[in-house]
Parts: sequence; structure tokens; C-alpha cells
Amino acid sequence: MSTSTSTQPAGPVATARSTVSDEHSARLRRTARNRRGAREIVFHVVTLLIVAVILYPAVWMVVSAFKPSNQIVGNVGIIPTDASFDNFTKALQGIGGVSFWTFFKNSLILAVLSVVGIVISCSVSAYAFARIEFPGRKIFFSLMIGTLLLPFHVVIIPQYIVFNNLGLVNTFIPLLIGKFLAAEAFFVFLMVQFMRNLPRELDEAARIDGAGHVRIFTAIMLPLMKPALVTSSIFAFIWSWNDFFGPLLYLKNPDLYSMPIALRLFVDQTTTSDYGAQMAMAVLALVPVLLFFLVFQRYLVEGVATQGLKG
Repeated sequence: MSTSTSTQPAGPVATARSTVSDEHSARLRRTARNRRGAREIVFHVVTLLIVAVILYPAVWMVVSAFKPSNQIVGNVGIIPTDASFDNFTKALQGIGGVSFWTFFKNSLILAVLSVVGIVISCSVSAYAFARIEFPGRKIFFSLMIGTLLLPFHVVIIPQYIVFNNLGLVNTFIPLLIGKFLAAEAFFVFLMVQFMRNLPRELDEAARIDGAGHVRIFTAIMLPLMKPALVTSSIFAFIWSWNDFFGPLLYLKNPDLYSMPIALRLFVDQTTTSDYGAQMAMAVLALVPVLLFFLVFQRYLVEGVATQGLKG
């Protein structure tokens, strides 16, 4: 009797303690959720502010393409007071007797041929460095990587003298020949690192079936290298399309000018620069780069995923 009497009140006390503990746990969970929610709100607000700061120049450029020139300089506002398409009409007409489509064609030729040259030459060179054993391979690869540390302005004068003596100035050849000779060490290095992540068992199986290096490269390596090739193509296209110094140095004929030089001409043509037409041409020049990137950017993600193929 004494035992049952002493243990009988324990039930309500335990229940009360359990209820208090549950309420305390629920309160802690609500507090944790509120803190996480507050942190997420702060994170998204800060992210949106950063994105707004980064995108503001691009938005201002697009909006300025619809403004008169006298409303562009010194005006950082977004909303135009007198919007029109006159700037795009002037931009499409061209400058100095050369139409917009001539500049566009020249830039497109340089960009497309740069992509073709880099994809062909750099992939072959990368296969040699990554898959073929030959004397001095590590030394040659180190020398190639060392060229990345060499400033462009150090070699530009000797290169210009060579091309000038060969009579190649005022042609596209000086701007493209390096692309077809695997002179772009960055892309060779990128493809070499990608190839090294591919299992060598594929090569060995192909050799057992009697395949040589050409067959292994074309039938096995190239299909697996598609993400690396597309990534290289994206960078090569954008860099070539935006290149200003190279065409400025080697091209003298206005009919050979590219889009970046044409943009500069709108500033230098008269004492009162036509900034409106320049902004309109800048918007038009930006469209191919955006389209090229949007079409092929999904391969960048595939390239990251393919890194887990090794082993």
C-alpha cells in the first residue's frame, strides 16, 4: 500500500514535465526556423542588391540605346524621357561608308574561324600531351604552360614585324594563324586536364581491337571531350568577338574592321560623338554573344558532371 501510494502522483508530474519539455522543444524549433528564415531573407536581399549593381551597367546600356545622344552623357537614369529607334537605324546604316553588316560579317568570320582552329589544333595537341608517351613530353608541356605567364605585349612587336615582312598585315591571317597552330596554351591545358580524367582502359581496349591513335582520337576521345570542346568554343568565340587590340593593330582597311573597332569609330568620327548610335551598335553586338552562350552553356554543367567518369 505504501509503495502504490508513493508512486501514484508520479504520473501527473511526469506528464506535466513532458508537456513542458515538448513546449520548450517546439519553441526552440520555431526560434530556429525564424532565424533560418531571417538569414535566408537577408541572404536573398544582399544577393539581389549585388545582382542589381552588376547588371546596372548592362541595363543602362540597353536603355541608353533608345535615348538621344544629348541625354546619355552625364545621365545615369534608367527611364528614357524621349525613347526612339533612331539610334538603331543609324547603327544599321554603318559608318564611313561601311555598313553594320560588314562589321558584323568580319567579326563573325574571325570568331567562327577562331573556334574551328582552336577546337582542331588544341584537341590534337592535348591528345598528344595526355595520351602519347614521347621524349621530352613533360618539358614541352611545361614550356607551353610557361607561355601563359608571358605578357601579350612582350611578343606583339616581334610578331608584327614578322607578319609585316611576310606581307600579311591588313589581312585576317595574323589574327587566326595562332588559333590553327595550337598557340593558345590555355585551351590546350584545359583539354589536357579533361583528357587525363578519362579512363585509359578505353584506349587499351581500342588498341586490342587494332585501333591506332587516329581512330582512338576520332572515335573515342572526341565524343567524350564534347563538354571540354564546347567550353573552349564558348571562350574562344567570346574572346575573339570582343577582341579590340588585335584587329586595331593588324587591320588597316575599314572594310575589314570588326565590331569593337566600329564601336570606337562612333566616338572618333566627329567632334560631337554619336553616343546613341554607339550604344545601339553595342546592344546589337552583344546579341550574338548572348545567343552563343545560352545555346551551349548547358555543356558547361555536363563538363563538371563528366569529371566523375574516371575510375
